Amino acid sequence: MQPARFVSLSTFTELDPAEMVGRARAFRDELRRRRTVRMFSERPVARDVIDACLEAAGTAPSGANIQPWRFVVVTDPAVKRQIRVAAEKEEHDFYHHRAPKEWLEALARLGTDEHKPYLEVAPYLIAIFGERFGVAPNGGKITHYYVSESVGIATGFLIAALHHAGLVTLTHTPSPMGFLNDVLNRPSSERPFLLLVVGYPADDAQVPEIEKKSLEEIVTYR
Repeated sequence: MQPARFVSLSTFTELDPAEMVGRARAFRDELRRRRTVRMFSERPVARDVIDACLEAAGTAPSGANIQPWRFVVVTDPAVKRQIRVAAEKEEHDFYHHRAPKEWLEALARLGTDEHKPYLEVAPYLIAIFGERFGVAPNGGKITHYYVSESVGIATGFLIAALHHAGLVTLTHTPSPMGFLNDVLNRPSSERPFLLLVVGYPADDAQVPEIEKKSLEEIVTYR
C-alpha cells in the first residue's frame, strides 16, 4: 500500500463575503435558465467546446479518487442511427409493456414517447459509463467504490459546463441500456449510466411548462 502524500492547497482563493453572495446568486440564476431540450438543431459544435466541458467533468470528486467515469463521444451518423434504433426498441417495450400506469401518468405532462429523433439530429451524443471495477496487470479485478455516486457528480458537472458554454442537453436513460456496450464496443467492466444529447436547440424548440421546487421545499436547516 502506497503511503498518502500531501501538497499545499494552492488553488483556493478566498473571496469577500459580498462577492461570494453575488457569485452564488449569479451562478444560481444561470442554472435557472437551463432546460432539458428534446428539439435539437443539426448545427455543428466545435470539438474544443466539448473537450473543455469533459475536462471540467473530469475534475469531479470520486470515491478513493478512482475517477470511474468513461465518456464515449458519438458523432458518426451511422453509430447514432444504431443507438436510436436500439433505444427506440427498448423505449417501445417500456411505454407499451413494462411501465406502470403511475409512471406513464407522470411522463404524460412532459409529452414524451418512444420516438427519439434527436438521437440522430443532435451533433453529439455522449454515452456515460461507470467503470464497475478495474483490471490489474495480472488480470485480477480491482474494486471501485461509490461508482454511481461518483459518475453522477461528474455528470452534473458536465451538464452545468455544457449549459455554461451555451449549449443545451437532454439526459436520456433508455431502460435497459446494455445495448450501449454492444454498439460502442465497451467492456463488461463498464455499465451505462446515461446518454447525454448535446447541441444547439432547434429554432422552433419548445419545452414543457414546469416549475422547480422552492428553497423551502427542498432544504431543511438544523
